[in-house]
Formats: sequence, C-alpha cells, structure tokens
Amino acid sequence: MKNLVEPIRNKKDVEAIEKYLAKHSLRNQLIWVFGTNTGLRISDILGLNVESVKGKQYLDIVEKKTGKFKRIKLNNKLQDLIKKYLIEREKKYYSITGEEPLFVGKKHKRLHRSQVYRFINDVCKKLNISVNVGTHTMRKTFGYHHYKFNNDVALLQKIFNHSSPSITMRYIGIAQEELDESYINFEI
Repeated sequence: MKNLVEPIRNKKDVEAIEKYLAKHSLRNQLIWVFGTNTGLRISDILGLNVESVKGKQYLDIVEKKTGKFKRIKLNNKLQDLIKKYLIEREKKYYSITGEEPLFVGKKHKRLHRSQVYRFINDVCKKLNISVNVGTHTMRKTFGYHHYKFNNDVALLQKIFNHSSPSITMRYIGIAQEELDESYINFEI
C-alpha cells in the first residue's frame, strides 16, 4: 500500500505548526491557516487573487478540480490574518492590485504547490511530527477536526463534495481509527 498523506490528528501539533510558521513566514502561516480552516485544496488556495479575499467575509470560488461553485464563510481568525498579511505585503511591494495572486514567491510570481509541500515537510521535521504529510494534509486535517468537533459526516461530505459518507470517513482517516479503537476497547 502506498504512503497516503494523513491528517494531523493532534490539535497541539496543528497549533505548533502554525506558531512556528508565524515566527518564520506570515505568508506560509496564512496558507496553513487557510488550508486547515477551510478544507480547500492547495490548487484552490494558490489560485486565489488579492481581490478574492481583501475585505471579504465570504470566499466565493469555483473549485479547480470539480468545477463546482463553493461559498465559504471566512472565520475571524482568517479575516484578521488576511488583513495583517496584506498590510505586510503592501509594505514590501508598495501597492498591490486586486488581480495579483494572493500568494507569491520571491520573484513575485504565483506560488507553486511544490513550495508549499516543502515548507510543510520542513516544519513537520523540525517539530518531530511523524505523519505522512503533503499539501493535502491541510485539507485532511480540516476534515478530521471538523468531524471531531461537529460529529456530522453528512455535513463534511457536502463540504468535500464526496459521493458517500464512507468515502469521507476513509478520506480523513476516521474509519481506520475507529476500527483500531474497537479492538483496543474490546476484551472477552
């Protein structure tokens, strides 16, 4: 079986990653918070332009993979971080236009998914978080914690546009976790 990207199940690890990124890169912190608070795919996050989020409470997006329209309420944490990031970016690049990519690299070009993969792997290694990680880890982490908080697989299935609850449970790693727990808690 191939190594599948996993969610980060320990909330303290999720917070440690964010804290580490906050010290080293506001841009990377915002990407992490976007992924873990919206469940968007990395292609959709990196496809955002400044005008998509500046001063907005909602993100209206057509998903690249599915072509489906999605409206996401940006929580206060995301709104505040976006505002902070755009202020910092304007200081660095003077003025930014709405059509510009939200996330850019050193050459002021749209950030590539490989750069995000690299920083997620690097921070997890530095923090000794031993999970198979990749850019999809953010989406799966969102799903895992959303399910644990709301305990509503149907809602999460709708958010992820999955065809069945079993796909959603398997996707976020709950199915195997629940099987493992059933063995641990069972004795005759």
